[in-house]
Order: sequence, then C-alpha cells, then structure tokens
Amino acid sequence: MIKNKLITSRDEDFAKWYTDIVKQAHLAMYSGVKGCIVFEPYSYAIWENMQKVLDTKFKELGHENVYMPMFIPESLLKKEGEHVKGFAPEVAWVTQGGSSPLDEKLCVRPTSETLFCEYYAKAVSSYRDLPKLCNQWCSVVRWEKNTRPFLRTREFLWQEGHTAHETAKEAEEETLRMLNVYKDLFENYLAIPVIVGKKTEKEKFAGAEYTLTVEALMYDGISLQSATSHYFGQKFSKPFDVKFLNRQNQLEHVYQSSWGTTSRMIGAVIMVHGDDNGLVLPPRIAPKQVVIVTIKNTEEVLAAAKKLEAELKEAGVRVFVDDSEKSAGFKFAEHEMKGVPVRIEIGPRDLTENKVTLARRDTNEKMDCTLGDVKNKTLTLLDDIHNNMFETALKRNQSKTYICKTMEQAKEIINNKPGFIRAMWCGDEECELKMKELRGMKSRCIPFKEEHLSDTCIVCGKKAKHEVYWGIQY
Repeated sequence: MIKNKLITSRDEDFAKWYTDIVKQAHLAMYSGVKGCIVFEPYSYAIWENMQKVLDTKFKELGHENVYMPMFIPESLLKKEGEHVKGFAPEVAWVTQGGSSPLDEKLCVRPTSETLFCEYYAKAVSSYRDLPKLCNQWCSVVRWEKNTRPFLRTREFLWQEGHTAHETAKEAEEETLRMLNVYKDLFENYLAIPVIVGKKTEKEKFAGAEYTLTVEALMYDGISLQSATSHYFGQKFSKPFDVKFLNRQNQLEHVYQSSWGTTSRMIGAVIMVHGDDNGLVLPPRIAPKQVVIVTIKNTEEVLAAAKKLEAELKEAGVRVFVDDSEKSAGFKFAEHEMKGVPVRIEIGPRDLTENKVTLARRDTNEKMDCTLGDVKNKTLTLLDDIHNNMFETALKRNQSKTYICKTMEQAKEIINNKPGFIRAMWCGDEECELKMKELRGMKSRCIPFKEEHLSDTCIVCGKKAKHEVYWGIQY
C-alpha cells in the first residue's frame, strides 16, 4: 500500500503525525481563541456515537440527564478546600457583566461538583429521595498552558455523573460500577485495551476519598488517563450541608460519587489505531461503517450500489454511496484517510462477474465477494475488524509493558522505549516524586489485581506495599 504523502510517518515524528491526521481527516481546526478548537462535523459525529453508547448505558442504570449553569460563584467554589486548591491554577474568571464590574467573581466551570451539591442540598430531604443519579453533558474550561487538539484544550466536551446515596456502600458500589461502564466502552466499542485501578493519594481527584481510573497506552508508549470515577463519601456533602432524614428519623449527610470522561477519547482513538494513511476507526463508533465506491457511474452500477446500500441500511449498518466524479484512486485515499472500516468497490466489470471487492481498513486486505453475500460478509467483517484492532493494540501494549525492579532499569526503559512500567512502591509520596524525575513519569494506578513483583520499593528499597503502573502521560 502506498503511503499517504500528506501525513508524516508516525515512527518518524509522532506529534507531527497526530497533527497531520487531525488536519487531513478534517477533525478539527484551531479557533481564534488560543487553546480552543472547532470540532468539525466528522469528529463531532465520532463524539456523538461515543455519547450515544454511554448515554444509553447511563439511562439503563437509572441515571437522568440534567444541565447545570456554566458559572460558579467564587464563594460556592471555595466551600470545599481541597477541591478549590486543586483547580485554582486552571480556573477562568468572569469579573465584569456588560460595562459593570460584578459584585462577586464567577468561575467558568472547570467541573460541577459544587453546583450539584448546591442542587442536592435543595432537592434531597429524606431517604425516600435517594439515590439521586444524575449526569450532565456539557463543556468545561480549564486554562491549560500546553494544548493539543482533543488531548488538552482550554474548552472541551465531556460528561460528568454526580450521584447521592443513602449509604457509603451504595456510593462505593456506584463508583466501581461506573468505572466498569467506561472499561466496557473502551474495550468493546473503541477497541482500546485498558488498565483499571486506584489512583494514589497524590494523584486522586481534588476532594475525593479515592479515585478509580481507566488508563490507556498510546502507540508511542505514552499513557492517557481516559476516564475516572471518584468516591466522595461525605467530603462534599458536609461543607455543602447536603442532608437527609434517614430511616431512624435522624439527619445525616449523603454519600456521593462522581465520574466522567471527555472528548480526549477521540485523541485516544487516533493515537491507538491510526496509521500512516490516516484514521483507522473502530466500526462500532465510526460515523460511517461502510462506503460503497462506484468505479464508473453507469446506470447499472449506480442501481446496484443503491440496492446494496438499502440492504446494508436495513441490516443496521451505517453506509453511504460515494458516486462522486472523483477518480477511484482519489476516493479510496479519501476514505482511507477518514478511517472508514469497510470499502465496497463496484464497477461495470464487477457486475458482469456478479461480485464486488471488499477492502478492510485495519489490514488493507482486499477480497472478492458475490453480490448476494455482501450483507452477511460485511456484518461478519465489521466484528472481525473490531476484534483484530483490539488484539493488535493489546499485543502492542503487552510488548510495551515492563517489570522493573531497579531505578536503573526504569530509567533505561523510559528514556528509550517508553510504555507502562510495573514496579513495587512503599507508599511514600517522596518516592513517587522521585519517580517523576524520570521524564515526568507519574503513577498511573494501583491495579485491582496486584502481583508481588518484589519485596522492596523500586525507589528507596524499603518494604513494598503496592504494585503500581507508572508512565509518561499526555
């Protein structure tokens, strides 16, 4: 397969390769506001498909969508000390309305814990009102210094779930349940294998009792925090006075959870699956799963293409016919760039032989298929593509996951062939900071199923408490 000349090789310059794909696949444009992007129709369609999957799952679990204000009064943001301290460096403030200064500064929401607490304080009065299972689809603003489309922008799209419960047990069950919803999304829809576990105290969400995380590894061995789920306990409900009358007729503070993911999932899909010819989209979230390309627009070819389109649509496939007057080669390259999972090529010669050519985007393999078998073959192929993309990424992750027992080993790996480093840790934050001296490497998570890799901490040599996944992050 001839490499697309508009795209830098990912093995030559991964950052430039990423930018080239975002531009050439028409995913995003830079806006007039530094650090903000325009989501072009194609990337927004990908986001909508991710959103549909999650929204359906949320509602099946009893969650309802709400919408909170964009602005948070400074006094409200300051009610939970750890929370405001964690977000203060990234907050954007509104100080003037029209030509008049405001009596109180307004924060443009970086997240909405404080707003949900204010709401729950008014909406909850009895255990009969619980649980409150809410989710919000919106955008948030965080004044990032270094930005990159989808991965880190000053305004980005996301969802944030916020729930209030009668007991700590219920809130903790919710925290884990929602983490598994994200794991399912990544592995069964985005074809991205992930590691799940618990954040260290240093890396947990500001104000949480603890944070659970979904961590993915990109093609270049850099990790991406892809979704998080937080158990708040009563750390927010107490300062915000979110109380309910319990079953013993006593006032008690609710127990809370919060969980979310963002449009950086689009960046993850690009960086895990893309190649030197553009996007490679997982079929289950691709805006179009199949393109039927006409080689020559004769009446017979167009009629056959439309018939195939109708058959596939009836089977639930997202399909379209490209009968434009562009050359076949140009159309092939265009749809490869956009990562359309399956291409069906049909021309006059194919019709005389009662067949079409199927091309799969993940392996670029081509195969002949009789006209009568196109629907069944395509449906099978879409599942095969998903499975192959997942297995390919999983094998790459395994090849880029290393067990290290000394700092020298970790230094050599992180400098020359980055990936996930598995190593034992004593639990001391000083050792965590010492690891960060190696190219900014951070703890990604303590896995749920820990293995005893050695007796001692990789940094200080003292008795180890936990196995930790470490890595450089986007």
